[in-house]
Amino acid sequence: MLRVVDLQKTYPTGDEALKGVTVSVEGSETVAMIGPSGAGKSTFVRCINRLTEPSGGEIHLDDTTLTALGDDALRSARRDIGMIFQEYNLVERLTVMENVLTGRLGYVSAWQAFRRSFPAEDVERAYEILERVGLGDMENKRVDELSGGQRQRVGIARAVIQQPKILLVDEPTSSLDPETSDTVMGLLTDIAAEREVPVLINIHEVDLAMAHADRIVGLHGGELVFEGTPDDLDERGLDQVYRGADVPENVGNGRASEAGADGDALAEADRPLAGET
Repeated sequence: MLRVVDLQKTYPTGDEALKGVTVSVEGSETVAMIGPSGAGKSTFVRCINRLTEPSGGEIHLDDTTLTALGDDALRSARRDIGMIFQEYNLVERLTVMENVLTGRLGYVSAWQAFRRSFPAEDVERAYEILERVGLGDMENKRVDELSGGQRQRVGIARAVIQQPKILLVDEPTSSLDPETSDTVMGLLTDIAAEREVPVLINIHEVDLAMAHADRIVGLHGGELVFEGTPDDLDERGLDQVYRGADVPENVGNGRASEAGADGDALAEADRPLAGET
């Protein structure tokens, strides 16, 4: 269980990104965090594993208070937190398999990490996870040869192999076309349910949040202004979250597309990003 209590973040400029936000994520639920640009969504996600240092409040993961940890203890605790990044955060010159296995770096010695030498059981688990995310025949491809959807699936596999207690996902679909975005979201939520790992996703596309999340939380101006199920997010709820800002145009276009809801849609994620060759 993740429990965030009264989380605050004030930058040296004096800008208040978070003004006392309290949110819990538990079980195998998928929680989507929505809000306009500048609402504090990315800051909130990055504060949890202290990639961004909070200014106040407490963050608890099971019995560990993450905000109270020193550097060494924090490095150890981060093994329990899988992170999937907006821009993939992969090593482009390495293979798919090598990138996935970096998710196990926290479990091997510095010498093993330097030599990229991992236990046989880690390699076997990596093959299984790559098969699960639809990349079973691509372990030896360099990441810079992959499409956007494929890169995002490598990032998912890398986070899953950590065997984390929670998955944090920062704008996983912002660079993907709609069908690939739907597929990636479905893959994330399916894996979370299979492995009984809760997921917190910062996402801009409200329709994807409504289609795939169990619960939605809305931030505006660094404050929590909405919390409920997708069915609770009516026009009034959207007004609370996006007041004074443009509501994303895709709101109201319906739930997940049929193409993104079944296994055959994995093929859609192999297509290059718009503008890619």
